[in-house]
Amino acid sequence: MISLAKIFGKSDRFFELLDASAKSAYESIEALDRLLNSNNGQVSLSELAVARRHEKRTAELISEELVRTFVTTLDREDIETLSRALYRIPKTVEKFGERFEIMHQHVTASDFAPQMSIAKESAKVVCRMVAMISKSPKLEDVKNENDQLQELEGRADQLVLGYLKEIYSGNVEPIKAMAMRDLYDLLEKVIDRCRDAGNVVTQIVLKNS
Repeated sequence: MISLAKIFGKSDRFFELLDASAKSAYESIEALDRLLNSNNGQVSLSELAVARRHEKRTAELISEELVRTFVTTLDREDIETLSRALYRIPKTVEKFGERFEIMHQHVTASDFAPQMSIAKESAKVVCRMVAMISKSPKLEDVKNENDQLQELEGRADQLVLGYLKEIYSGNVEPIKAMAMRDLYDLLEKVIDRCRDAGNVVTQIVLKNS
C-alpha cells in the first residue's frame, strides 16, 4: 500500500487532528454514559456541548490545514468526508442529551444501557481504524475492523426491534412510549454515525491500496 504519511505530505498534522477527532467522538459517548449513570438521570448538557465544540474546532482546523497544504495523491474530499463523519458522532450524542433532559422523568438510564454499551464499543473501533490510516495498514485488517462495526450495528438493530415490540405492546404508557421511541432512535443514530465513519476509513484505505 502507498504510504499515506507521504500522501499527506511532510506534516503529520492531519493524522493528529483526525486521531483527536475520533478520540473526542469516543469521549462524548463515554461522557454521556457516565452522566446517565451518575447524576440520577440529570444529564449535564454543558459537558456534552464542550465535547461537541472540541470536535467542531478540530474539524475547522482540518479545513484550515487543507487550505494551507497541497495534497496531490489523496483526495482532499476524503479527509473532509472523514472529518464530517466524525463530527456527526458527538453532535448526535448532544442531541440525545438535550432530549433526555426533557424526557428523563419518563425513562431511566438503565433503559439505554445495552445501546450505550454498543455505542461505546463502536466508537472504540472507530478510534482504532482512524489510528491505522497513518500506518499503511493492510486492507484486510481494516476490513476486519469494519466488519466488527457492521456486527455491532446489527446487534443494535436487533435491540431496537425488541424495544419496538415492548413500546407497541400496549403495556407502556403513551407518553413514555413516545419518549422511549425518540431516544432509542437517537442512540441508534449514534451507532450508525460510527458505522459511517468506519466506512469512510475503509474507502480511503481501499482507494490507496
